[in-house]
Amino acid sequence: MKKSAINKNVVHLALAQALMMSVNTLLLTASSILGFEIADNKALATLPLAIQFFATMLTSIPASLMMNRLGRRNGFIFSSIVGLVGSLLAIYAVTQHSFVLFCVSTALFGIYTGFGNYFRFVATEVATPGHSQTAISYVLAGGVLAAFIGPNLANYSKDAFEIAYLGSFIAVFILYIVNLFNILMIDLPKPVNRALNAYSRSLREIAIQPKFIVALLAAGIGFSMMSLLMTATPLSMKHHELPFSDVAFVIQWHVLGMFAPSFFTGHLIKRFGVDRIIFIGGLLILACIAINLSGTSLWHYWLALFSLGLGWNFMFIGGTSMLTQTYNEAEKAKTQALNDFVIFTAVAFASLGAGVLQYQLGWVMVNISVAPFILISLFSVLWLKTQPTEQATAND
Repeated sequence: MKKSAINKNVVHLALAQALMMSVNTLLLTASSILGFEIADNKALATLPLAIQFFATMLTSIPASLMMNRLGRRNGFIFSSIVGLVGSLLAIYAVTQHSFVLFCVSTALFGIYTGFGNYFRFVATEVATPGHSQTAISYVLAGGVLAAFIGPNLANYSKDAFEIAYLGSFIAVFILYIVNLFNILMIDLPKPVNRALNAYSRSLREIAIQPKFIVALLAAGIGFSMMSLLMTATPLSMKHHELPFSDVAFVIQWHVLGMFAPSFFTGHLIKRFGVDRIIFIGGLLILACIAINLSGTSLWHYWLALFSLGLGWNFMFIGGTSMLTQTYNEAEKAKTQALNDFVIFTAVAFASLGAGVLQYQLGWVMVNISVAPFILISLFSVLWLKTQPTEQATAND
């Protein structure tokens, strides 16, 4: 009988991903506009989101090392407590109209996400043998729920109280509580001593592998350029006087585009090859740029961000899947840590740059600035085809 990649743990991990991404989607929908309203310098409107990504970046290495030593469960519980503190601080910051305190709260959200980003790697550890790529896709598919939960919560909770956005961060607190109980129900892998006795290459040896380079470029460029366009879009829509409900609608469909394909991305990778899926993802992001440059109506923003979400899905899942072929059990923690550190360094700078580019140079330059990076990733995939075939070091 054919074994499935879906089991109880994968389902709970998918739910954990969904709840985490619901918070991140809510923050994406509301934070840049809230930042614009309460910041003295309007060019810093996206600073809270950028700080969140910087915190995620700085957390990625210690999170991986901590969970390698103390176990996944302890790491996720610790991050849940940090997230809960962050949501309480955000509630207070909104009531005080404090931009500084709001930035501190988003840093705590970033720490939570720095741990939560390892949900996708845990999927490969709890999946049935031979199904790690599909398990990654299914866990990321949990983000489909986030497409409906996050933007709708942002839209309907924004004015739930007399103070705007107070309801949004009360909702964040509730989502973090629910996810903590969900995480406690997962049978998470414990640290394994056998990895200490296995051969472990240096990070330099791992990082110079052609597959590692292409995997990192795909996930890093796909994620950071997606973040730049995604973060700048609400500001551009506000500039063109589109209502907040339209922003929530566009973000909802963008997140749906990001995660809905995950139900079949793993199967597509197995059938057509990970390099082709990454390449198609890059082409979809180029299509997003072309649509953005052709107009600024609601439907331009909608179609562009939906295409952007699809492109991110193929590039990020493709990059993650390719990465798992570049390390063994002993090299897992440090390789994943390096990968996520580089990715979220790029994402943090892209998010910060989104506000500056949008405010100083405008929507057209935001889009033009993305194209060269996507082309670099596309050429790297073509370059990989010229390299000798490498033997996979992961489970599959």
